[in-house]
Amino acid sequence: MKEGGNRKQGTASPCAACKLLRRRCAQDCVFAPYFPADEPHKFANVHKVFGASNVNKMLQELPIDKRGDAVSSMVYEANARVRDPVYGCVGAISSLQHQIDVLQTQLAQAQAEVVHLKVRHSAAPQANNKPMFDHMDMVDQVSLGESMWSC
Repeated sequence: MKEGGNRKQGTASPCAACKLLRRRCAQDCVFAPYFPADEPHKFANVHKVFGASNVNKMLQELPIDKRGDAVSSMVYEANARVRDPVYGCVGAISSLQHQIDVLQTQLAQAQAEVVHLKVRHSAAPQANNKPMFDHMDMVDQVSLGESMWSC
């Protein structure tokens, strides 16, 4: 039977937080439901960025139903801060926003080119509904010994 996260009755294996902090993991440990023993990196980064005492205070001030979301946010921000100590999440968001701007510009250019080609195609005189590029013309020129690329 499991109690308090992944701690079994009788064998109190500490949560990742208590293990890192080298303390006894109490039955009512505030960290245990959110930092299981098999995910030590989660708490390690959160502890490095926010400090165990601050995380403990934040979690105890929140209603139980909001704590999971708070831990997810803290883990995300802590991981971002470890990757980019100066900007953290803001750096990742800025980078993604820049990518969106570049891709939107490329999309607008491609759409403009499609419109331009459609207008050009519809404005070109259609002799006997003949396609714009007739591959048979090229074959005829090659078979007659003329270069396709000569002017």
